Amino acid sequence: MRRGLVHVLAWLLATGAAVTLSWWGVHTVMAGTAYDPPRALPLTAAEATATSQDSRPPPSGNSVASPSPGPSRGPATRTPAPSRTPDASASPSPSAVSSSPAASGTVKSYDTDGGRVVFDLRKTYATLVSATPGAGWSMQVWKTEAWIRVEFASGADRVSVFCTWHDGPPRVEVGTY
Repeated sequence: MRRGLVHVLAWLLATGAAVTLSWWGVHTVMAGTAYDPPRALPLTAAEATATSQDSRPPPSGNSVASPSPGPSRGPATRTPAPSRTPDASASPSPSAVSSSPAASGTVKSYDTDGGRVVFDLRKTYATLVSATPGAGWSMQVWKTEAWIRVEFASGADRVSVFCTWHDGPPRVEVGTY
């Protein structure tokens, strides 16, 4: 009986030491990989009004209430392009989401067939605020010191949003291929 207790005690000590050592190693590694918390971007009054109006169901003449949509990540304002040919009329135009005088950058949104990309464009660089693929599209992001590329893919269709600032202020190009 005494011999069994000694074995159990030795096993408990060894297991406790292993768990402690593992926890300490993981804690040390994870403490060095702290990420910045996500930023909340301010909405302009026009955007807030448009968002609240877009999320309401359209008024109807009858008294039957239409079912409310489930929780969403924002209004679905994406419209399909009439063709997949890369011409001036098919390329999306950037729309400024917000611009605060305290910040030196401008937050711009680019809606494409594949999804939506939002950049914070500063004088000498840009940062990716968000990238959201559309339904049925996948997304991949590449970042370097001088550019950011977001590519949406669906089957053989590809939409690329490319922001560069290596030789001047940031500029964004949208391409469909």
